[in-house]
Amino acid sequence: MVIVSEIDEARAALQDLIAGANRIVAFTGAGISTECGVPDFRSKNSPWQRLKPIDFDIFVADMLQREEAWRRKFALDDIYAQAQPGRGHWALANLVASAKISAIITQNIDNLHQTSGVADEKIIELHGNGTYATCLACGKRHELNLIRHEFMATGAAPICTDCGGIVKTATISFGQPLPETAMQRAHDAATNCDLFLAIGSSLIVYPAAAFPIIACQHGARLIIVNDEKTPLDDQADVVLRGDIGDIFEPLAT
Repeated sequence: MVIVSEIDEARAALQDLIAGANRIVAFTGAGISTECGVPDFRSKNSPWQRLKPIDFDIFVADMLQREEAWRRKFALDDIYAQAQPGRGHWALANLVASAKISAIITQNIDNLHQTSGVADEKIIELHGNGTYATCLACGKRHELNLIRHEFMATGAAPICTDCGGIVKTATISFGQPLPETAMQRAHDAATNCDLFLAIGSSLIVYPAAAFPIIACQHGARLIIVNDEKTPLDDQADVVLRGDIGDIFEPLAT
């Protein structure tokens, strides 16, 4: 393992590693979005700690808890509704456009990879997407602006206009199964890359944090880009320690 913390050296090392790879997979966590104004879940004083997501089983079982979950959802949205992609997002979008990156696996729910121009088919969302909602019964997509308008008027949790089922944000809550299709796509991507870029993830949340390990087991080089230590640093070929936006900035334009 090599740790690089000087910014110019980190930028040069990243660009050399990318230039020498043919099949790159990026894996992103909350750290890539913090410069965009999206709060990190685990940071001290994070609004996520005040407005904690309600467990899936409780959400489904209790109407009052569903109403509280929607109240918290809209309160969080007000904090980062104006967030735009940061330098890391733009850099990855450029690398996808140049066919260097074949897939972006993300733990984030903020939709910023899509906003940066990356096509949906290149993005694998392990924890869902917070910019729309779905019916838990029939799968119908529901738009948040319409839900919010009704919720602010009535205070009632939304129900599906097609089947009357429970409507929930399209995110994966605690206790809710991870999406099988996304997990399989992420596994396939990890086993078929020669460079795995883990960016802004604490790498402590499983099973998502297993994908860097899977990539290593299948011969890929593992590069971790983060401003803090992670449990997988010892398994990485190179650790780039520092601000993610600063490190990726030369690739963002």
